[in-house]
Amino acid sequence: MRFQLISIFPEFFDVLRISLVGKAAQNGILSWIATDLRDFTDDPHRTVDDTPYGGGAGMVMRADIWGKAIDRALENCDLDAGESAGRAPKDPENPEVTGQSAPLEAQSPRRAKTVLAVPTPSGHPLTQAKVRELAEAKNIIVACGRYEGIDARVVAHYREVPNVEVFEYSLGDYVLNGGEMAAVALVEAVGRLLEGMVGNPESLVEESFEGSGLLEYPSYTRPSQWRNLEVPEILLGGNHAKIEEWRRTQALGRTARMRPELLEHLDAAKLSKTEREILAGWGWIYLPSLVPGDSAAAVSGHNATRQTEVAGGANGVAPCSCVAQRVVIRKPKRGEALALSALGSETFPLACPSYITPAEIEEFTEVEFNLETVKARLKDPEHHRYLVAEIGGELVGYTYVIVGLDEAEAQRAGITPGDAYLSKCYVRESLRGLGLSGALLEAALAELDSTMAVSLGTSIYNKRAQKFYRRHGFKKIGAREFVVGGRVNQDVVMRRLRPDSIGTS
Repeated sequence: MRFQLISIFPEFFDVLRISLVGKAAQNGILSWIATDLRDFTDDPHRTVDDTPYGGGAGMVMRADIWGKAIDRALENCDLDAGESAGRAPKDPENPEVTGQSAPLEAQSPRRAKTVLAVPTPSGHPLTQAKVRELAEAKNIIVACGRYEGIDARVVAHYREVPNVEVFEYSLGDYVLNGGEMAAVALVEAVGRLLEGMVGNPESLVEESFEGSGLLEYPSYTRPSQWRNLEVPEILLGGNHAKIEEWRRTQALGRTARMRPELLEHLDAAKLSKTEREILAGWGWIYLPSLVPGDSAAAVSGHNATRQTEVAGGANGVAPCSCVAQRVVIRKPKRGEALALSALGSETFPLACPSYITPAEIEEFTEVEFNLETVKARLKDPEHHRYLVAEIGGELVGYTYVIVGLDEAEAQRAGITPGDAYLSKCYVRESLRGLGLSGALLEAALAELDSTMAVSLGTSIYNKRAQKFYRRHGFKKIGAREFVVGGRVNQDVVMRRLRPDSIGTS
């Protein structure tokens, strides 16, 4: 891999002599030439810029000077011999700044194209994906502009030159005095992907943006306690499976907090149930889509049967069938009583055994989800605690927890007196299995006092619900009768001692 760095400050690149980049150059893994742009001028003042056509502030770097420099760099790309790793005193007969020769690497075939990289605030963001692509090139020329930038005709011209790939790039949404810093960043980012650059190649896989596409998990080392801050206990136990699970969870959370836009491109097919729930809790859900970019049916509940089939992959979602959507979990507004009532009536039948008739379900929902009843509950949030999930302005799921039941009420509900009562936890059928139910559940329980146990009841025939609650730390403690439309049903009663005792098995 050969870099040719063109700048009016070639000495800037002396920094590349140190650390791993310098060692890689000594070992022939990569090489670079730092070239002074002013050596291609023909006036006594070595002028490389001029005033902009059309007026305006600043100076623009001249196309004719840059053309000479880049043409020379392209000629160098045809040389068989390696170039130097660094700078040496200028040779008056050769305007390139060179040092001791170093052979080019020959470990693997590389792209024949030469990349002309141009740092500019208006360029494409430099991403790890692009860096991996650039690491396959054999020659990279970096044109470091200054002032108001390089005459636009330079980029336009070299885009038409055969075997030259122009890449205008930016380090971020800010402006520097020149492209040299961006050039150094490019050399290091690309260079460290070359074979032999980094001692342990596995460390590259776990880094931010690599492998999973997530930010890297937090790291810790000795001492185990520092200024009253301790290393997470799970890292000290030696359970490598649990440690990997913890690191994955941390990476998901860190990405959701710091770089949520990266989650839009996450491979949902590789997510576990717990990971989906974590991401839904952070505001991201991956909806199955019949047509690329179309997730409206999943949200609205249309084509629910087909959506479930699409979402039937190994982890709940078939590869390449999902669209990332933002989801908001929040407390409902009083004005949403009608929507909440309708959602309750829509989703309650999903948990009913097949023998319960539509008439019996309707009789129950007309009372339980009566609009005035829901309004009254929303006016008493201390005892009647709702959370709702919203996607695209539409309510798609909810939880309902009752706090402060007296002994008689607890007995009628079949729960332990003093416990919070998880009465409802529902999402639309088309959203089941996507992590939203778990995110809603954990968010609802996090609202409770940390010492408060939680009880619930679910049909003895609803094995899916029982499995779901077990995964979230609930254990079966008994049974109860539950009446729907005059029909007596048998429920299991389950309990979780603490809201923060999350089950992740």
